[in-house]
Formats: sequence, C-alpha cells, structure tokens
Amino acid sequence: MSAHHGNTPAAWTAVVVGLLGFTVGGIGLMFDPAQMTVFWVGVGIVVAAAVVFVVMDRMGLGDH
Repeated sequence: MSAHHGNTPAAWTAVVVGLLGFTVGGIGLMFDPAQMTVFWVGVGIVVAAAVVFVVMDRMGLGDH
C-alpha cells in the first residue's frame, strides 16, 4: 500500500463533501419534529460525495 494512501485532492474533496452531508442530515434529525426533507438533502449530499470522487479520480486528481 502506498505511503500516501488517500492523500489526493479527489479523496479529500469527497471526505469534506461527505462530512457536510452527514452534518446536514444530522441537523435535519435534530429538529422537532424531524425535518425529513433536510435529512434527505443530507443523504443526497453524501451520495454526491461519491460521485464527486469518481469524477475527480477520472480527471486524474486521484493519482499522485
């Protein structure tokens, strides 16, 4: 395994977008009553993080 495993712009961008999605989803669940629309927006952002990673990786930003 590479010493720089995961330290690519594609990986870091996907992690940041994924954390944003989890944060939005968590905030949606904290409302009383739970705002399921906000929760599902968070889920969509997490899915978008995976798409962003794949696109950036194919653009060459996932390699060292």
